[in-house]
Amino acid sequence: FIPPYDATVTQKMYDAGMVLLGKTNMDEFAMGSATNHSYFGPTSNPFDLNRVPGGSSGGSAAALAAGLAPISTGSDTGGSIRQPASYCHLVGIKPTYGRISRYGMIAFASSLDQAGVFAHTTEDAALLLSILCGVDEKDSTSSYEEVPDFSKSLESNQLYRIAVPSSFFAALDSEGQAEFRRVLTTLEQMGHTVSWIDLPIQDYVIPTYYTIAPAEASSNLARYDGVRYGHRHENAHTLEELYSLSRTEGFGEEVKRRILMGTYVLSAGYYDAYYQKALLIRQHLKQVFAKTFESFDIIATPTTLSAAFLHNAHDTDPVAMYYSDLCTVSVNLADLPGISIPVMQHQGLPFGLQLIGRPFDEATLLNCSAQIERALPWHSTHSPIAMQEVV
Repeated sequence: FIPPYDATVTQKMYDAGMVLLGKTNMDEFAMGSATNHSYFGPTSNPFDLNRVPGGSSGGSAAALAAGLAPISTGSDTGGSIRQPASYCHLVGIKPTYGRISRYGMIAFASSLDQAGVFAHTTEDAALLLSILCGVDEKDSTSSYEEVPDFSKSLESNQLYRIAVPSSFFAALDSEGQAEFRRVLTTLEQMGHTVSWIDLPIQDYVIPTYYTIAPAEASSNLARYDGVRYGHRHENAHTLEELYSLSRTEGFGEEVKRRILMGTYVLSAGYYDAYYQKALLIRQHLKQVFAKTFESFDIIATPTTLSAAFLHNAHDTDPVAMYYSDLCTVSVNLADLPGISIPVMQHQGLPFGLQLIGRPFDEATLLNCSAQIERALPWHSTHSPIAMQEVV
């Protein structure tokens, strides 16, 4: 399939004089955390080929970690940029909802989807973000908010009030906690104020996300029926049979699972019990974050709870796969910007720090990340694949 037009993100990169090398692998319809749900098969992590690169934008992350490109783009609906960045020793930023046009992106969950960037350094991430952000008349959800020169935001040594939710720290194992404390100690030595807070959201962010996102996916993917879009079964005898067989053959198992989940929570008798409650919880979550940002500039959490897991580790337990998004989905639910930076290790593998900011305050996240990069340089660490001589 060759699309008849370019996405706004793609066009902006062309306009900036960039050379696009190609498309990368991802989970089908961006539904997954490992690329194991890709039609083309899984991508491997360049730091350990037995492990996943994360997902859904795992191919974009693996390409950078393997040294194939200096920057790449991805989409982030619940952590699909930040989680692969954590697993592949990269900077990955999901900007505020509406910062970057979604025109040309296939919709998964329209109120959560957001384009973003991968890079090796904060400087590269800031440069690409400045190019991609801005209002687009072809995307009614894109924001008119002024776009600063993010590259200029990297220079100062502004001190920040940083909140650390104890609940996410408690979810780490002892090695993860030690690494996280090491980074927090560095932040304090740099002069930042680090405060532990109670942010009691970890028990309901995953159920809320996996109610809202599948519901929106169920609606968005209804168009792939073999008539309007998508695969078409050739020997159907009735319209109902055409719909059923086309969608059964055309969608992968994880996509079908989420469509069924979404259809269920939107159905009569369950809409109020599940979907409507999830929307109320989402609104409450936004209020919790807004209240926290009255006293703090940044919220710091681990991006993931460990380093990358082994291929097929969660194939028989999709819920375990869903919980790998524990630290990231709240950022999408609350329409906030978040960045993952590669300053930690777990079992000798990359493991990211996540910084969360106020809406449209990506500049603060980039500035703090740049300060951390100066204190804890990460650019000298490369994957074994990237270190191999290219013949």
